[in-house]
Amino acid sequence: MIRLIKSTYHNEKETTKKLISFIGHAKQLSFGPECHKFEAEFAKWQKRKHCVFLNSGSSANLAMIQALINFGKLKTGDMVGFSALTWSTNVMPIIQLGLKAVPIDVELDTLNVSSKQVLKILKKYPIKVLFLTNLLGFCDDIDEIKRICDKKKIIFLEDNCESLGTVYKGKLLGNYGLASSVSFYVGHHMSTVEGGAVCTDSERLATMLRIVRAHGWDRNLSEQKQVKIRNKYKINSTFYSRYTFYDLGYNLRPTEINAHIGRIQIPFLKEITKQRNKNFFEMAVPIYQRTDRYYPIKYSHIDFLSNFAIPVICRSQKIRDELVEKCNDKIEIRPIVGGDMTRQPFFSKYMKQFSYESSNAKLVHEQGLYFGNNPELTDREKKLIVQVFTK
Repeated sequence: MIRLIKSTYHNEKETTKKLISFIGHAKQLSFGPECHKFEAEFAKWQKRKHCVFLNSGSSANLAMIQALINFGKLKTGDMVGFSALTWSTNVMPIIQLGLKAVPIDVELDTLNVSSKQVLKILKKYPIKVLFLTNLLGFCDDIDEIKRICDKKKIIFLEDNCESLGTVYKGKLLGNYGLASSVSFYVGHHMSTVEGGAVCTDSERLATMLRIVRAHGWDRNLSEQKQVKIRNKYKINSTFYSRYTFYDLGYNLRPTEINAHIGRIQIPFLKEITKQRNKNFFEMAVPIYQRTDRYYPIKYSHIDFLSNFAIPVICRSQKIRDELVEKCNDKIEIRPIVGGDMTRQPFFSKYMKQFSYESSNAKLVHEQGLYFGNNPELTDREKKLIVQVFTK
């Protein structure tokens, strides 16, 4: 069986050795200096000013929405647009925090939201925030989407959990919006086992995210920021300052263990993304040439494609069902991410008024699947995958 994931993290044996040594010598394993070092190093890699490390990519999504509520940028009942084809915890924080989750359809040839789809939805709904998913390493015309958001004063966020390293028009995905979430869960481009982050150039947002991450208090802020917020609220006693909660928050903190793994993994990112890119072209190109069986996927507009998993959208459900049978006990496959969120029970329960009957997301949900793309795939395995999907 060719698995989606082969290792817990890249260069597993050596990484585990270093991790064991770190645990044996570390003064603390709860959030501390190693997490701060990881944040600085990952921010540099992503070419953003700030990285806020959290315990998962899902928590990163939650923290971004909560931070905007804390700022007063969002209030109960406001509408947030999201990519209909995405993962559940991209949508759930919107609903959980009392907002209206408005699905935006994707284009069939990119699997991502386009500016055309954004303009179409804006004619119907007064969206305050657009939370876009960069699906599987791909994107549509995200630069034009940003221009629309800037013009209409819509806050633009990116879920970049599956597109780490993809470059579009000279810029890394994840760097188009005010902020972007990243996942470091096992099997993603870079693994810290459990972990995630928000990357942004906004110092104000990064500060609020750190407050949201840790109960609403100020312990993980710089001394200068601690003094500023304590003066604002007239908290003069050291005894009380450590237990003053300034805004709504959670416990979304990662550990020093996650951070140490991440610091070992960052230097491998160039190698990891190059191999994922190479794998994609070796496998996807011959598969996508079977246009009689599969819908074509467009990627020539992308400068560098750091693919997460390789999607196949079948011309019919019959073809998809045949493929599922052919892959049984040979190749591990899954639906396209979480599928069309409007088809999920939780969405029908809470946001049924925004469901639609026919869409590209629905077609992908019913006729699509993906197989893994990881740096450890062998030439034999890649050849077998191509054979199964083309013959």
